[in-house]
Amino acid sequence: MTVEAALGLGGNLGDPVAGFAAALRRLSQHAEVSALRPSSVYRTAPWGKLDQPEFLNMAVLIETSLPARALLALCLEIEREGGRERRERWGPRTIDIDILAYDDETIDEPGLQIPHPRIAERAFVLAPLAEIAPERVIGGSSVATLFAAVANEKVRRDAVATDRLNVLLKG
Repeated sequence: MTVEAALGLGGNLGDPVAGFAAALRRLSQHAEVSALRPSSVYRTAPWGKLDQPEFLNMAVLIETSLPARALLALCLEIEREGGRERRERWGPRTIDIDILAYDDETIDEPGLQIPHPRIAERAFVLAPLAEIAPERVIGGSSVATLFAAVANEKVRRDAVATDRLNVLLKG
């Protein structure tokens, strides 16, 4: 059985765009992941812990036959390969990959909550997701509606980073 999952990627250390490209390539090479549809890259102010560099964020829709827990394991493995070190909550990172949605499932298990529990509060997650899946329903509301409720000028599309990501993905 194949499901559609939405992933959110973010980072603010090193070269996040190269990290996104590496993560997307790694996902596309997995036998049980296909049909990647990435968003643009967005530049966003830090959230939670404010004394750190701006983040770059994006989303990607995938089709996968991996169970949700196995998809989480893959995302964590890709984070480790990208140099992710979990030192402080909401702190700086090379790459972060969150499962935002997994088909229409609601999962609430230790270490795995889908849809992402704070998605409705986070414009930096919703902006890229609204670009590629505005009609997807999460928690009873469309992504476009959720984004409209929290949209702000601190989340903006980064055309240069998006172009660079596309070049890296083609090369």
